[in-house]
Amino acid sequence: MRAMQPQRQWAVLTVLSIILLLWEEAAAIEVPPDPKIQQDLKQPPTIVKQSAKEYIVDPRDNIIIECEAKGNPVPTFSWRRNGKFFNAEKDPRVSMRKRSGTLEISFRSGGKPEDYEGEYQCFAMNDFGIAISNKILLRVSKSPLWPKEVLEPLMVSEGSPLVLVCNPPPGLPPPTTFWMNSAMMPIIQDKRVSMGLNGDLYFSNVLASDANTDYSCNARFLFTHTIQQKNPFTLKVLTKEPYNNTLSSLNDTDPYVVRNIPETTPTFLSPSGTSSSKMALRGEELLLECIAAGVPTPGIKWFKKGGDLPEKKVKFESFNKTLRIVSVSEEDSGEYVCMASNKIGSIRHTVSVQIKAAPYWLQKPTNLVLAPNENGQLVCLASGNPKPSIQWLINGEPIESSLPNLSRKVVDDAIIFNSVQIGSSAVYQCNASNEHGYLLANAFVSVLDMAPRLLGPRNQLIKVIEQSRAMLDCPFFGSPVPEVRWFKNGLGIAPDNVKYRLHNNGTLEIKHARSEDHGTYTFVANNILGQAEEQIRLEVKEPTRIVRAPEHLSVNRGNTAHFDCKIKHDPTLPIIVTWLKNDKPLHFGWMSKFKKDENSLSIPNVNSDDEGTYMCMVKTELDQDFASARLTVLESSSKPSAFTDRPDPPEDLELSDPAARSVRLTWVPGNDNNSPVRQFLVQYEENRWRPGEWQNLSSYTGDQNSVNLLLSPFVNYQFRVIAINSVGPSRPSGPSSRYQTSGAPPDVIPQGLKGWGTKKTNMEITWQPLLDTQRNGPELRYVVSWRRKDSQEEWNNISTTSSKHVVSDTETYVPYEIKIHAVNDFGRGPESSMVIGYSGEDRPSAAPAELRVTKADSTKVNLHWVSVDPTSIHGEFKEYRLYYWREASLVKGLRINKEKKTKVFSSDVSQNTGVLTELIPYSKYKMYMVVANNKFEGPHSNIVEFQTKEGVPGVPKFFRIVQRNTDTIHLEWDKPLEPNGILIGYTLQYRTVNGTEVGSPQVVSFFPNVTEYTIRLPDRFTRYKFYLSARTQVGSGESYTEESPHFANEAYSKDHVDIATQGWFIGLMCAIALLVLILLIVGFIKRSRGGKYPVRDKKDLPMDPVDQKDQDGSFDYHDEDNKPLQGSQTSLEGNVKESDDSLVDYGEGGNGQFNEDGSFIGQYTVKKDKEETEGNESSEATSPVNAVYSLA
Repeated sequence: MRAMQPQRQWAVLTVLSIILLLWEEAAAIEVPPDPKIQQDLKQPPTIVKQSAKEYIVDPRDNIIIECEAKGNPVPTFSWRRNGKFFNAEKDPRVSMRKRSGTLEISFRSGGKPEDYEGEYQCFAMNDFGIAISNKILLRVSKSPLWPKEVLEPLMVSEGSPLVLVCNPPPGLPPPTTFWMNSAMMPIIQDKRVSMGLNGDLYFSNVLASDANTDYSCNARFLFTHTIQQKNPFTLKVLTKEPYNNTLSSLNDTDPYVVRNIPETTPTFLSPSGTSSSKMALRGEELLLECIAAGVPTPGIKWFKKGGDLPEKKVKFESFNKTLRIVSVSEEDSGEYVCMASNKIGSIRHTVSVQIKAAPYWLQKPTNLVLAPNENGQLVCLASGNPKPSIQWLINGEPIESSLPNLSRKVVDDAIIFNSVQIGSSAVYQCNASNEHGYLLANAFVSVLDMAPRLLGPRNQLIKVIEQSRAMLDCPFFGSPVPEVRWFKNGLGIAPDNVKYRLHNNGTLEIKHARSEDHGTYTFVANNILGQAEEQIRLEVKEPTRIVRAPEHLSVNRGNTAHFDCKIKHDPTLPIIVTWLKNDKPLHFGWMSKFKKDENSLSIPNVNSDDEGTYMCMVKTELDQDFASARLTVLESSSKPSAFTDRPDPPEDLELSDPAARSVRLTWVPGNDNNSPVRQFLVQYEENRWRPGEWQNLSSYTGDQNSVNLLLSPFVNYQFRVIAINSVGPSRPSGPSSRYQTSGAPPDVIPQGLKGWGTKKTNMEITWQPLLDTQRNGPELRYVVSWRRKDSQEEWNNISTTSSKHVVSDTETYVPYEIKIHAVNDFGRGPESSMVIGYSGEDRPSAAPAELRVTKADSTKVNLHWVSVDPTSIHGEFKEYRLYYWREASLVKGLRINKEKKTKVFSSDVSQNTGVLTELIPYSKYKMYMVVANNKFEGPHSNIVEFQTKEGVPGVPKFFRIVQRNTDTIHLEWDKPLEPNGILIGYTLQYRTVNGTEVGSPQVVSFFPNVTEYTIRLPDRFTRYKFYLSARTQVGSGESYTEESPHFANEAYSKDHVDIATQGWFIGLMCAIALLVLILLIVGFIKRSRGGKYPVRDKKDLPMDPVDQKDQDGSFDYHDEDNKPLQGSQTSLEGNVKESDDSLVDYGEGGNGQFNEDGSFIGQYTVKKDKEETEGNESSEATSPVNAVYSLA
């Protein structure tokens, strides 16, 4: 039956097409956007904006039901609710926006949103018809609380299957569910433990490690942004063996064997039984699920009976337990088999999948504007499964209940209109429906009668340059479409596509305007309702040309330079002559040194600042011309000639043997100045295109002085010769007499011909202009021809003097055949070979479809997409361009860079697969694809999310060796910046190092939360090399290598702490600082005392640097030679006499005296009266107190 449906649809289409071909019809009228036309144009309403069919609103917000329409007159609006008229004006909470049908329901003054739930439909009407919206089912979002319940602890034997039922409260829309524990951490899911499509948590088999008190199901409600949490389950596991979490995590063997859990064959937890059925709608996702119990945990595989799984659309999720097929179609129907197997056995479950389809458009009816008595049709083609029924309505009511209309006939899925009349405008609705949904489309038929109207300015004057294209444009509109005719001076013009071309919009094109085309043209547009006329005057002007151009000048400083610029132009066109120097305009005035008249420029008293390139530019409103020449200012000099050792210039140049393209040049060589001439260089100057500029023509050996020169036609030559020896070139000779070659047709083909579009509606044809010496005659121009490739249509031609021509009004990226030849007044040159050019590119209109990912691993994924139709690229295919970015890391809390990256696939447009590499493992990515031509990108495809698998981790963030003391080494590290998965630990490998010899490796493994380790050294001189790597389930990552330093260099501390932060070093520095402070204090006291009391200088008694205390407590002072103090009195035996004074003599009661300098000396000398009575019998020995001060 499914195979019959497409055949029946095509049969209907065929019959309908035959009927339409037999029915005489006119193309629908395109109404221009001219404001005057739009203002007067009466049209039925058109719905331009409406709310969704399934419209769910947030109960916390006001309700807005949209309905916008356009038409002329402006439509009015009404609503139906649940099939009955809804009077919005009587409900104080409901208001309708001005000039709109949009309803706003406010609850500021009370009321419940639930009271306004129901089915709404909008009606937009004016005098010409009624348009209707879809039926909008308005419902209020609900997020009910979880029912209160007391959950008893679950007792399960280890190895048994278990299902924790979620059963979330029914919300609108339904909530998404997920499982978490009390710490708000997700329940880790794997091949053994996973959540089903219904939200339940399935355990294929329970292990002792599953025992927990906080398995909680959570429901997230999107509209209200709330999460409802179910009371947690408490799971207790009955075990045969005692459970040790630490030992079990360290044991790499089979946990079922270790735990003594009996093995069992697989059984299905969901779905039950051996078969089930599933129905999905076309374009939606198909989700199939198989969850199995068993020990060991069964693996799941999927098959499709009688064929392969649709590789481009299929995705395996939830550890292969879920099969997802995106955007299903009829070919995805069939029987799908899931097989659950472990080493004990296997079981199968068959799901019979049936794909149905809500109605979808094959051809949607569109608005139709017809003139009176014209024919037309509305076509409404839709498909679906089951096949939808088509119902036609007119102005919102079934067409069967409307008044009979002989000009209208319903034929299957179309309405045929014959000879429509004024007053039969209406809005027709096509409703295609089946049990899975409906489609509703409005399309109006507007019968428009309007006499021809002219939309452009009146009495135009168009001026063009001779031989250029003239476009006589006269925009118009009328219904029926008017017939267009053109007249010149009262005589009809017959477009022949040679001289005249009539465009579809009525524009008359004169391809090469000549003086005889000058005159008045009349445009006439007429239909059955009237006629409109407009006159356009065309004036063909002579081109503006510089007939005597400025020539290059070399003028001595202080003289006057004079540039000519004689102009020929149309006398009716005013001209503007501008002189520029080095591309900058010259300013003329009574203070300016530059003087100009009608045909020249004068520069008096020239100096070096006046050197440069002078340009004469002449402009009219239609065209322009320019020419330039260079001014060189010569410095007068009395210096000797610079060519004393170079050849003297040749002399006596003579021309002979004249021919059409050759002449003989003879000269007399000058003195070679003792260096033989090796070469003669012949130069020429012509006064037509580049006057005053000498150019190289040919060179000859030094033994020649008469040569035959090959010349170009139509050049007025003069020649000069330069002699060249080993020293350098001579000065140029004097110029020869002029020789004028005769003209000829061009004999060179313009090179570099190509065509490409600068806009989507044009093609720019360019070529390299001929050299001046290749012109061969006056009035050189280029004839460019083009036509669409393979069209066999007439060639389009244009004659131009420029090196570019732009072809306008082209279709997008269309190939053209192009050729060119040059023409002058003597005739036509050879034609180029044909080249292929292209009009401009536009934005691609299609996106690569069904972009998806297969075979994802940790760093790369395989990409598949449906390639675009080459015609949708609207240009040359350049590449498929993939934009992708890392959305998140699957490692919780890891910050990532979301920079968007690009990958291109540029083989050809049919490419539909590729490989995306250099991805970061264990990450969530997003991507989309566009197709690009040379200029634009097209719309992007569907955005695809995918995840990369777990990979080996990156290198640890850091790895440090911290030397605590001489018998241990402490190691510290941190987790990798890119874990690339869930870290399960670290591996440390180390070995002893002794020069080039290394010891056997030792390996230590750590848990992921361990980031330090201490190794005891056998002796202080042992050195190690360390290799640290992180591990995930996939394996170990790159190692971080460090080597412990030699004992003599060991100065490591945590984070390489400096020695200045060590306690012992700080204490040592404090002690040194204290000692220095004490020494400074003692030194200060010594300086202070010694400076104020210069007693010894007055007594001439210097102190011995060493004090020795006698047994009686006195001090002796000796110098290094054990000599007595200078100035002391000695006995006859040569010994110093012991001092008789004591501390009592220097007590406070003594009469202190001051020296002349103000210093107090009473404490350091014996009393005056004592000296006088004792005379010289006792020496002036110092007391012990004085001895102490002397040390200072």
